[in-house]
Amino acid sequence: MKNFDLEEERIKKEIQQLKAKRVLIQLPEGLKPEAPHIARAVEKAGALPIISADPCYGACDLAEAEAESLNADLIIHYGHSKLLKYERVPTIYVEARATLKIDEAVEKALPLLEKMEKIGLATTVQHVQTLDEVREILTRSGKTVVIGDAGRLNYPGQVIGCDFSNAKSIAKDVEAFLFIGGGRFHALGVALSTSKPTVVADPYENRAYIIKDEIKKILKQRWASIEEAKKAKKFAVLVGLKPGQKRFEEALKIKEKLEKHGKTAFLFAVKEVTPEVLMEFPSIDAYVNTACPRLSLDDVARFKKPMLTINETLVVVNELSWEKLCQKGWFEN
Repeated sequence: MKNFDLEEERIKKEIQQLKAKRVLIQLPEGLKPEAPHIARAVEKAGALPIISADPCYGACDLAEAEAESLNADLIIHYGHSKLLKYERVPTIYVEARATLKIDEAVEKALPLLEKMEKIGLATTVQHVQTLDEVREILTRSGKTVVIGDAGRLNYPGQVIGCDFSNAKSIAKDVEAFLFIGGGRFHALGVALSTSKPTVVADPYENRAYIIKDEIKKILKQRWASIEEAKKAKKFAVLVGLKPGQKRFEEALKIKEKLEKHGKTAFLFAVKEVTPEVLMEFPSIDAYVNTACPRLSLDDVARFKKPMLTINETLVVVNELSWEKLCQKGWFEN
C-alpha cells in the first residue's frame, strides 16, 4: 500500500483540461521511486511524460528552465505546496499527502510530553490534514494545544525547510512542540527556531523521540563556523539561481557589509551548492549562502570552509550578537 496520495486521477483530468502534450514530472528524493507509476498516468492522459532526475529540494526549486528547454507545456511538481507567486511554465502542485495512521506514534510521544501542559504542533504539508486528530489526542490527555498560522505558508502548523514562521509565531505561548513527520531536519528547524523542547512523532517508523543532543551539536558547529569566518579575508557571497532562491538584493547588502568590515567579497552565482563546486575556488576563505539556509546546516562537515547564513554573517561583522542570533534564528532574515 502506498504511503502517499499521488492523485493520479486528478493529474489525468488536469492534463486533459489543459490539453498538455509534453509534461515534466518533478519529485523530491523520497517520491522518486513512484516516478514510473506517475509517468504511466500521464501517458494515459494522452501526454508525453518526462521525468526530471535532478535533485529537488522544495517548491523553491521548480524546474522551470528544464521545462522550457524541453518544450514542456506543463510541470507536475510533487511533494510540496505552492511557493512562487508566478510560474513561467504552467504548474500543477501535488502535495502527496501521507496516508499513514499517526495515532500510535502520537500516543508514544505523550510520555515525553508528560511534564508540559501547553503544546505547539508543527508538521510538513504531507501531514497537515492530521493536525485536528493530533489535537484531539493531546486534548484528551489534558494538554492545551496551539497551532500557528502566521500567514506566510499555505496551512496552519505547516513548516518548510526555510520557513518556520508558524512555529515561531506561537513559541512564547507553548512549553514544547510536537512535530508530526519523518526525518530529523524539519524537527531540528523547529527546535532551533523556537528554542523549545521538540518531540517527534514519526508515523513512518511508528516511534517517538525528543530532539536534544543534535541541537547542542549543531550550535557548537555553528559557533565554530562563525569564529573561523571572523578570521577569513576573502568571502564568496552565493546567489542562488533557482526560482525561489534568488535573493540578489540581500546578497548585495551582505557583500557591502563585509567590505565595510574590511573583508574582500565576491558574488558567486550558483545553482547547486555543493563542496565539489566550491572547491574549484581555493583562494576563498568562507562562503555566505543567501540561497537556502538549510544548505548551511545540512552536512556541515562536507564543507571544508565556513558556510554561513545571512544572520551568521551579521555576527561576523558585529551587527548581531550570538545571543540575538539564537533568539532570531537561522531561517528568518
